[in-house]
Amino acid sequence: MTQRVGMGFDVHKLASGRKMVLGGVEIAHPKGLMGHSDADALVHAVCDALLGAAALGDIGVHFPDSDERYRGISSLMFLSETARMLHEEGYTILNVDTTVAAEAPKLAPYRDEMRQNMAEAMGINKGAVSVKATTTEGMSFVGRAEGIAAWAVALISKR
Repeated sequence: MTQRVGMGFDVHKLASGRKMVLGGVEIAHPKGLMGHSDADALVHAVCDALLGAAALGDIGVHFPDSDERYRGISSLMFLSETARMLHEEGYTILNVDTTVAAEAPKLAPYRDEMRQNMAEAMGINKGAVSVKATTTEGMSFVGRAEGIAAWAVALISKR
């Protein structure tokens, strides 16, 4: 069995008039994330980690923001499709570890639902998905509440 690791990163600006969606969970917050789809930075980072591990490009290659089919769509669809692509290439997703950097909102109350949503989209056990959160102690664009960043690492294996 061959194992491969991939890393993903995504960032989106905070904007008024948008829903806040992270890990497929709508979170009550005065601002949401700006983007073509639902702008779920956490799910986008996971997609990039998986695609990178399999050397299949990145989320922009497969789901470009120039394609109107993806306007406002749930990013969990991107994740399901990414998992399907990996499966077709003979890969199994072993685990995903993520970190979200945001000054607000607090993500702990939503963590289990995020893990469950992403696990279901990938067709894996919730126990193989980790979601962590941190702040930047008031530093950077995250600390100034201008945006949210997410990182993900994925481990896959080839059958």
